[in-house]
Amino acid sequence: MQSATGISENRRRSRAIVVLAKAAFAAAPHQEMARIADIVAAFAGVGRVVSAFSEQGRPSLRDALHDLLDGQYDAITILPLVLPMEPSFHIWLTKSLKRWQHESNRPWPPVAIARDVARSALMPAVLSELLAEGPDAPVPVPPEAVTEGSLVPAQKRRVLVCEGGPCNSAGADVLWGHLRNEQERLKLRVTGEGTMSAKSTCLGPCNLAPVVQVWPEGTYYGGVNEAALDHIISEHLLEGRVASEHAYEPNGRKQRLRAGCPQSNPMGE
Repeated sequence: MQSATGISENRRRSRAIVVLAKAAFAAAPHQEMARIADIVAAFAGVGRVVSAFSEQGRPSLRDALHDLLDGQYDAITILPLVLPMEPSFHIWLTKSLKRWQHESNRPWPPVAIARDVARSALMPAVLSELLAEGPDAPVPVPPEAVTEGSLVPAQKRRVLVCEGGPCNSAGADVLWGHLRNEQERLKLRVTGEGTMSAKSTCLGPCNLAPVVQVWPEGTYYGGVNEAALDHIISEHLLEGRVASEHAYEPNGRKQRLRAGCPQSNPMGE
């Protein structure tokens, strides 16, 4: 049986699968994803299966796809295990795939996105089986809750990732995941002046999507991709200097994404 992390001998004639979830923070969900990947790895014609996350968790979808390019597979299929699947999911995922392919200097095999798992004809049978197994033990009634205190965050910086409609369609989820992964990797909460991050409802300049805002300055960044976010982290969050090439200052006039911004033309057309 092909393992979830192994590569078959005939991988040049086979398909790679990315089992995609939204986020995972602890060891148990990563182990569960590995178990699911092992199941998929036993299917005919599959050369390699990896798990990835569209928001927080490692590897990110972008990193998993780039890793699979080394295998020279005939095709890559993304299998989303997302319930419920937002209407914008396929929009931002398709746009992100086009952008990553355009930014890469390597050839890509055809990449397909599997159907929404909730639309499978087998879903009623799966739900019926789960209910037939019977519920777990009843949840016990907890004792009277004890009020606990909380520390007020000392971090001076806040990064808001817009989750309005246009920003979601432009790939805000992958940016959020990249930010959270880098926040953990670089220990941004305790580095420099300290940084907290949060998703936000619409931040306003929708035509500059995806939009990120950094406080306390309130700086708006538009057309942000992973490389731009890395620049914002290194310059603004760690050095305290606005990353001006990605920033848009309020000027009382409507602004568009600058020419040459990766998000203004993700296919280079």
